[in-house]
Amino acid sequence: MELRVIKTDEQHRRYLEEARRLAKGDPAPESDDGARLELLAKLIDDYERERFKFRKPDPIEAILFRMEEQGLRQADIAAIVGGKNRASEILSRKRPLTLSMVRALHEKLGIPSELLIREPAAEYRVRTRAGKRTR
Repeated sequence: MELRVIKTDEQHRRYLEEARRLAKGDPAPESDDGARLELLAKLIDDYERERFKFRKPDPIEAILFRMEEQGLRQADIAAIVGGKNRASEILSRKRPLTLSMVRALHEKLGIPSELLIREPAAEYRVRTRAGKRTR
């Protein structure tokens, strides 16, 4: 079978089966089977990267995920961001994270800072207009 760019789930399934079959034979990289397996792996990887894209979490989703993962409560976050009220406002998307909060959350919870500095989800955006905050 001639290899082409994968466009359907069925084609993806067939290529996976063939790649598994070839891999079981452990072909030498310079052999025809080795070259075919390498090409199949590239085509499969390209298809899966495009087909199964995952959206990165927004800052609040990242915090909530880490809280669940580590069994933390809002009080634990309060100790990091400066108080219960502030933690509540952040987790309910009423207050944006400051740079010092981003640093503290990154250092204490290990949340990647690039996730914490991302634009929040559409339901919460702080904009200033004539000195007033709007949601």
